[in-house]
Amino acid sequence: MVIYLGADHRGFSLKEAIKDFLQDKGYEVFDLGNSFYDEKDDYPDFAVKVAQKVSLNSETSRGILICGSGVGVDVTANKFKNVRSALGITSDQIYDARHDDNVNILSLAADYMNLEDAEKIVQVFLSTPFSGEERFSRRIEKITQIENK
Repeated sequence: MVIYLGADHRGFSLKEAIKDFLQDKGYEVFDLGNSFYDEKDDYPDFAVKVAQKVSLNSETSRGILICGSGVGVDVTANKFKNVRSALGITSDQIYDARHDDNVNILSLAADYMNLEDAEKIVQVFLSTPFSGEERFSRRIEKITQIENK
């Protein structure tokens, strides 16, 4: 599985730490920016890069986006076809988001979580399979139909 990372200045430090965490676990990680701390950068620029990549390979790749509140990157990512992004609050909530909704991008709020909690959420995001249950697949298909309008 390929993992794409992106973060603005408010999420930059957390992104760098998560990148190390993922690489230490042997994941293939592509950092789509920012590559340096720039207090004048804008979260949509990085969310677009990650969402475009995941949109093209939505079954074999995942994305992790980080900004201050997590909301900006989450809203941006969800504009792309085949992307289902979720704002991660707890590891239990992200378990449900993966298991039930097959989310493929995790958005994190750097201003509201510590590294330990973020690592736990990331680990659950990457290790939880989609259940494939009919009711969940049916709901995802309805979302796909909305995207195709």
